[in-house]
Amino acid sequence: MTAAAERTGILKVAREQVLERGVGLSQEQLVEVLTLGDDRLAELLGLAHEVRMRWCGPEVEVEGIISLKTGGCPEDCHFCSQSGRFPTPVRSAWLDIPGLVKAARQTLATGATEFCIVAAVRGPDKRLLSQVRDGIKAIREDGNDIQIACSLGMLTQEQVDELVEMGCHRYNHNLETARSHFPNVVTTHAWEERWETLRMVREAGMEVCSGGIIGMGESIEQRAEFAVQLAELEPDEVPMNFLIPNPGTPYEDYPIVEGPEALRTVAAFRLAMPRTMLRFAGGRELTLGDLGAEKGMLGGINAIIVGNYLTNLGRPASQDLDMLAELKMPIKALNETL
Repeated sequence: MTAAAERTGILKVAREQVLERGVGLSQEQLVEVLTLGDDRLAELLGLAHEVRMRWCGPEVEVEGIISLKTGGCPEDCHFCSQSGRFPTPVRSAWLDIPGLVKAARQTLATGATEFCIVAAVRGPDKRLLSQVRDGIKAIREDGNDIQIACSLGMLTQEQVDELVEMGCHRYNHNLETARSHFPNVVTTHAWEERWETLRMVREAGMEVCSGGIIGMGESIEQRAEFAVQLAELEPDEVPMNFLIPNPGTPYEDYPIVEGPEALRTVAAFRLAMPRTMLRFAGGRELTLGDLGAEKGMLGGINAIIVGNYLTNLGRPASQDLDMLAELKMPIKALNETL
């Protein structure tokens, strides 16, 4: 069998294994998917969309995010403009409670069902947790029943329990990249520390949100490794980010991931995790543009962040909502149990 025939064959295997049986692809199989030529991209995206529709359905979850504490983070994540270790333009700042309530109100008005409170920290201290508690209380007192998620770094068991008591619905803590590549991206903490936080979150009953960033110098094999490691975690949601080479960071001169490569990666992650919510997140506008975003929604994606991404600008929420309407993709309704 020729190399081209072998590569075409992986889609036939994926159709039976993933679409029909709901079993995600292995690391070796994902490498085959990730090395398919651009001439097979449309077929790959079509299969990923079928898998999404079969195992997740047509609904799209819309989410907005807001930074409660911006900049000044002590960690050295090489992609992040909020690290206090790099000479980036971002300065440390806090958002007050009225600002948080306003942001939640605006997020709900877009049709979003999820609102994520984010802080640039290694992990939350008492002050931050107090702010989060006051913020969630104020949002509820404002009559806003949107689901609230948090992303506050690495947690202790006590902090996990406190977030559950506050009513945090979902916790985001990205693994960022494959375990084998992580030491090249972050040196101030270990991949295993992130994994432990996510384990505690899962056991406490919160939904787990964990993804990463594509385009940080990882190999194709490491992208496949990352997808399989995420599948092992069994997250409820995986945010798909593409590197934004932020000025002042060690990655400021890294190339932008090309559109076909990004779409191939999205489809591969869908074939690794057929039942998981796969969310378009930061960098998609830069990497894909408007047309690429539509292709992604028809290539395995079933969730999207609208508006801005903390320190990076997104596109207006109305554009994404119009896109979903044109694609006839219904927006997921608020959980009736809230």
